[in-house]
Amino acid sequence: MEQPMVSIIVPVYNVEPYLGRCLDSIRCQTFRDFEVLMVDDGSTDAGAALCRAYAQGDRRFRLLEQRNAGASAARNLAMDHARGTYLQFVDADDWLAPDATAVFLRLAQSTGCDLAVSWFYRVDGERCAARGHIRGGQVLTRQEYAEHMVKAPANFYYGVLWNKFYRRAIVEAHHLRCPADVSWCEDFLFNLDYIACSRLVATVQEPLYYYRKRSASIVNTQATLRRTIETKRMTFNEYKELYRQLDLYEKRKPQIYRYLLSSATDGGVGPLSRPLEPEDGEREGAGRA
Repeated sequence: MEQPMVSIIVPVYNVEPYLGRCLDSIRCQTFRDFEVLMVDDGSTDAGAALCRAYAQGDRRFRLLEQRNAGASAARNLAMDHARGTYLQFVDADDWLAPDATAVFLRLAQSTGCDLAVSWFYRVDGERCAARGHIRGGQVLTRQEYAEHMVKAPANFYYGVLWNKFYRRAIVEAHHLRCPADVSWCEDFLFNLDYIACSRLVATVQEPLYYYRKRSASIVNTQATLRRTIETKRMTFNEYKELYRQLDLYEKRKPQIYRYLLSSATDGGVGPLSRPLEPEDGEREGAGRA
C-alpha cells in the first residue's frame, strides 16, 4: 500500500457492541485515501476478532495488538506505525460523520494550518446535540487560538483528540506522544504540546464527530482523589507553561488560574436536542465486515 494521506487511529478495548458502527463510519468516508490503525488493547471481548474481519475485508485497515496498557499507549503504538501525512483519532465507541475526513483535509490543505478543529455531536441514547466553542470558520494563530481556549479550557472542544486533525510531520519532528502514565487529561496534555509546536489553527463549526458518553462507575477512593489532584496540578503546570511560551501569561493570568477550578464539560444533551436520523449513521448492531 502506498503512503496514505491520512492515518486514522482507533484504540479498542472491550467495546464490541459499538465497534461495528465506528469502523463502518470510517470505511464509508467520502474521502478514501486513508489507513486505519486499530489497536486492540488486550480486549477480553470479541472486539479483536471483529477488527481482524475488517482488516481481512479492506486492506486499508490494519490491526495492532498489545497487552492492556491503556488508550494512550494504544495511540502511541499506532503513531509509531502511522504513515499518513495527517493524523485523525477516533474512539471505538463513537463514530464519524460521512465526510469528516474530507472536510478536515480540505480545511488543512486550503488554509495551510497545522491543526484543524471541528464541532461535534454529543450523543445520549437516540438524541444528539451539536457542541463546540469557536463559532464560524476561522484561521487563527496559535496565540489567537489560545485566547479562545483560556475562556473555556475544560471544554471537550479543546481537550480531546477526536475533533481534531494533526500534521504527522509535527508530531514526529517534536517526538510528541500521549503521556501513558496518566489516565485523565492525557488528550489535553498532548494538545498543549502540539499547539506549542503549531503555527496556524483552522476551525469549522460543522459537527464532524459523534461522541457517545457511556455511563461508567468511578470509585471515589482516597487514592483516586490523590491521583486526580496530582494530575490536575501537572496539567495546570503544562497549561500555564504554554501561555508563558506564547507571551500571554501576564495578560491572561487571572483566567489561566481559573483552570484549577474548572471541570471537564461536554455540554450534555438537553430536552431541545434533536433525534438521531438515518444520515447520522446506522443503528446499533449494524455493521459487520
